[in-house]
Amino acid sequence: MNSSTTLKFTKMHGAGNDFVVLNNCAGQLDLTPSLIKRLADRHFGIGADQVLVVESSTLADFKYRIFNADGQEVQQCGNGARCFAQYVFDKGLTQKNQITVETLAGIIHPELIKHNWVKVNMGPAQFDPAKVPFVSEGLATRKVGGLTQYKLPVDSGADLDELWVGVASMGNPHVVVLLDQPASNALVQHLGATLESHPRFPARVNVGFLHVVDRSRVHLRVYERGVGETLACGTGACAAAVIGMKMGLIAEQVDVVKAGGTLTIEWSGQPESDVLMTGPAQTVFEGEFYI
Repeated sequence: MNSSTTLKFTKMHGAGNDFVVLNNCAGQLDLTPSLIKRLADRHFGIGADQVLVVESSTLADFKYRIFNADGQEVQQCGNGARCFAQYVFDKGLTQKNQITVETLAGIIHPELIKHNWVKVNMGPAQFDPAKVPFVSEGLATRKVGGLTQYKLPVDSGADLDELWVGVASMGNPHVVVLLDQPASNALVQHLGATLESHPRFPARVNVGFLHVVDRSRVHLRVYERGVGETLACGTGACAAAVIGMKMGLIAEQVDVVKAGGTLTIEWSGQPESDVLMTGPAQTVFEGEFYI
């Protein structure tokens, strides 16, 4: 950290998933886990689901780092990627409408469609349990359409001792539970917390609760690792959509409705094809945080 006692920031959100965005292209910020937690704290800090950091890159136009509210760095955040693209354009860091961005999960390609509206090529989804990562050995399996589901033992306090789940990686790990009605608050909180730290997920996991309305529209709630339930989760929307598509339940383009807004997800269904996510990215306010 430089000698200043303040840290300039921008507060943004993508469909209600909110972020503190920092410019560290000069490489001068010392972002410790304790500082990240202070920034994200909703009572004593700015308040955010994640802290996003813009850095320079030798592999792409920019490097994108993501820290959960608990101070831990993670691989990917889809809603954050849209805000990242809007931020670098608004700040004059690029004049391009489409940029390449280095993440821990690989290179992504956000495109500014119009002001406050961004499409992101999230790359292909991964369903191999080892790449999630998910320890699947010894579990019962079944095929639903083209998806392998796993019978997972749970102790959730929600009158469940096992359930069938789908797993996928969008650069970060996701497990998706298919429901025949919208998820209740109790189910999201109890089962979400249980699955997030389930021993079958060595890196913890983001938990999606998916309700299919029809082939072009689904409802989703996500309990994010290190955060809890958020109003929107971009990678969670991608993971839930591709799992529903592989099961044959939804079309190649679907609107994923979350409490904070709607994201449109597109995927051809081919194993190596990229997942496209389109949705809002908005600045809320700017300020300085006292260190």
